[in-house]
Amino acid sequence: MKTSTRCVHLGTGDDQYGAIVPPIYQTATFKQPSALEFGEYDYTRSGNPTRKLLEQQVASLEDGAYACAFASGLAAITAVTRLVTSGGEIIAGDDLYGGTVRLLERIVASQNINVRYTDTTDLAAVERVLNPKTKLILIETPTNPLFRISDIRRVGQLARQAGALLAVDNSMLSPVFQQPLVLGADIVVHSATKFLGGHSDVTAGALVTNNPAVYESIAFHQNAEGTGLSPFEAWLLLRGLKTLALRVERQNESALKIARFLEAQGCVNRVLYPGLESHPGYAIHRNQSQGDGAVVSFSTGDAKLSASIAEKTKLFQIAVSFGSVGSTISLPCRMSHASIPASLRNKLAPPEDLVRLSVGIEDPGDLIEDLSQAFELSSKQSIVLAVAAR
Repeated sequence: MKTSTRCVHLGTGDDQYGAIVPPIYQTATFKQPSALEFGEYDYTRSGNPTRKLLEQQVASLEDGAYACAFASGLAAITAVTRLVTSGGEIIAGDDLYGGTVRLLERIVASQNINVRYTDTTDLAAVERVLNPKTKLILIETPTNPLFRISDIRRVGQLARQAGALLAVDNSMLSPVFQQPLVLGADIVVHSATKFLGGHSDVTAGALVTNNPAVYESIAFHQNAEGTGLSPFEAWLLLRGLKTLALRVERQNESALKIARFLEAQGCVNRVLYPGLESHPGYAIHRNQSQGDGAVVSFSTGDAKLSASIAEKTKLFQIAVSFGSVGSTISLPCRMSHASIPASLRNKLAPPEDLVRLSVGIEDPGDLIEDLSQAFELSSKQSIVLAVAAR
């Protein structure tokens, strides 16, 4: 079955009453056959039928054998870092979500695990920092919010040669557009809050792998640390996944139109979107992905102008996160990436004038019109302020 069909027809389960929608097993504990034997489920922290159904579906969509669903994307990434023990080393991309950097710097590094940040789009740079202590390479591609593209196949080869694991955060594209396991990754990471859920009503994370030993370790930490997704959130995700392909295909189409609109604006000096031929990673991205996603970034060269544009939009709501059916706008430096520790801000923080759009399922013409009026009002305001300052 094609991905769009699997989104709808997986996860229905075999309900004894023939329910088209799988039930929510909203229970903390399960009755056991006897005092000496356990059934398949005993306590929801350790396992729940609703969560298991979700994990099976996410694994299938990523062409993986195993998956674990977590209470958030960061809980999932934390489980990945547990694969590295004291004295080991993690190589991380230099354009990661701010919360990921905070986790690596303030928690992982305190456990005697060294973290090196490098430009993973540069294979030579990755080779230079690889060493016998390297146990994990953690990347996003495309990155958030600068849209750097790493060659998953080549980075995976380097990881295998070094005896390390490659984890790829696929939150920006979803399995509809990119399947990192097929390309050679060992682990796929999702902030399922984003496109997998798609409605800004659930916080969740997921990890997918084909490696049974990796799965056993991740599942152990999911249970031991109590980070598994609750039944109700798992059910919400099952519902969201049914429309995943439909949503992201529409959003992808609209995002490309908006990116091209932005390229034509005089006050925009750079547009970042991998679907544009002008993007430096366009060729590699086309070789490993079937779509470009619904997130677009642009810069104006003026942080105050960028803030004004964000504040003057009407359909684009100012909010963190991305991937929802409703369009949002944000300044990553001040919002999603503000948690980057001060010591690394100069190296890892996005520019202050960078604006990030998450394109929803609204009519693209309406979204472009909204941006047009925001640009016009902000430009007029800038002129007035410049004249007044003379």
